[in-house]
Amino acid sequence: MIYLRSFKLSSFTDRNPNIYPDYVFKHMAGEVLLFDQITVLYGNNGSGKSTLLNVIANKLGVEGSERMPSYGHSDSAQRFLNLSSYQLGYDDREREIKQLPEGSRYMKSEDILYEIKKIQQSTVLRDGILYEEINKGMSKAQAVQYEHSYEFKKKLENIQFSQEKYSNGETSMQFFEECLLPGQLYLLDEPETSLTPANQIKLAEQINELARYFDSQFIIATHSPFVLGTLNAKIYNLDRIPLQTAEWFELDNVHFFHQFFNKHKRLFE
Repeated sequence: MIYLRSFKLSSFTDRNPNIYPDYVFKHMAGEVLLFDQITVLYGNNGSGKSTLLNVIANKLGVEGSERMPSYGHSDSAQRFLNLSSYQLGYDDREREIKQLPEGSRYMKSEDILYEIKKIQQSTVLRDGILYEEINKGMSKAQAVQYEHSYEFKKKLENIQFSQEKYSNGETSMQFFEECLLPGQLYLLDEPETSLTPANQIKLAEQINELARYFDSQFIIATHSPFVLGTLNAKIYNLDRIPLQTAEWFELDNVHFFHQFFNKHKRLFE
């Protein structure tokens, strides 16, 4: 399912070269991005891929969008948003979609790391244990007593011990497995953060499956060669002027990895 069909960037560029976000997108002013079931925004650091995701998230008004600063220029960010536009897709009956699915979400890498730490916090675990016991029929008064019992203390320690066995990467995979659901639009900013190459590929395969079989759509900012090479995606190369699509094996970051391992290939023989 294509929930977001296209996004057009503001064609206005302020004369002041320091106006944000105009200067980030001056080489893409007025460009239209056409989205597939999975679309990747590729670019090296400073290319604007994360900023572009946030612009789209703000314009759509989805959960997780981050307020865009104007850095002393009061209305520049809002003006950019106002002059940008988008078109929604069509449903299975070829009718134009009126609104995005309610669970659509923008996830930044720092949000994912925050969720990992939150999962590992004892206060969250404590509340979770009590909530579970109350759901089983324990009264609130009994829950207060239970919280101060030896049994509760041991249960909390056991859960904390079991969670400490898992790395941030493993907890991150758990987060994605629980939070990426069918029938949604997801904007993901560098989801490979803290993941090993093997888990990056596993996550990309999960995204492929959700897009192909479960009507989810993804717009992803990444420069991971493992994610790029696994996703069945349209790739926009933000490092190129004018903006253009590319195959994953044509991208500079992928070539860098290839050259590095090719240089040391005798060590693997």
